[in-house]
Amino acid sequence: MNLLLIDTSNQPMSIALMNDDEVLAIKTTNSKKDHSSQLMPGIQSLFNESNLKKQELDGIVVAKGPGSYTGVRIGVTVAKTLAYALNTKLYGVSSLKALAATIDTNDKRIIVPIFDARRQAVYTGLYQYENNQLNTIEKDQYISLEALHKKLNALNQPYVFVGEDTEKLSELLHGDIETKLPNATVMKHLIHQPENIHTFVPNYIKLSEAERNWLNQQKNS
Repeated sequence: MNLLLIDTSNQPMSIALMNDDEVLAIKTTNSKKDHSSQLMPGIQSLFNESNLKKQELDGIVVAKGPGSYTGVRIGVTVAKTLAYALNTKLYGVSSLKALAATIDTNDKRIIVPIFDARRQAVYTGLYQYENNQLNTIEKDQYISLEALHKKLNALNQPYVFVGEDTEKLSELLHGDIETKLPNATVMKHLIHQPENIHTFVPNYIKLSEAERNWLNQQKNS
């Protein structure tokens, strides 16, 4: 099965082409450039490197959020457009679960993927491996760091914070840290049923600041 995998849910971008479990080509960057200028040229470079044709794709896998509002929107829009144009299947994967899956399957700690949501709050979920399967302990959510630490302490198990944003939040995180970039290839093992291309939407969890301001304006008008 030939898959194109796309993760632009935070500042880093990771894209890959796979044939079953074989990685044909992969590109992961942590550039400050916006994903709108990087994604399509990056995808084309993968096809050039692998000699795979777009028409040979059996599916497209995309990180559907939460994360950066703009990053998630760009990734999902490109994935939906390509899936529709190529008449191929579309799969959505939690961006946080994809980040958690960068941790080795032998690690038995609770995995806490982190995206900075500012104002001492984060997007996170709690995950843990059992029999090499990554299980969801707590669903993806927007939560203050104070509330997150209380939740983790109540579980009374070892845990590890994961992700690039752990570095800038390190002074606020009480526990082990692994500053990992996303790896699009891990999403291949997280897919289940294909999505409906027409109704598939990102999972932002929390409205962007622009959306909140607009809604407040409507209420006050």
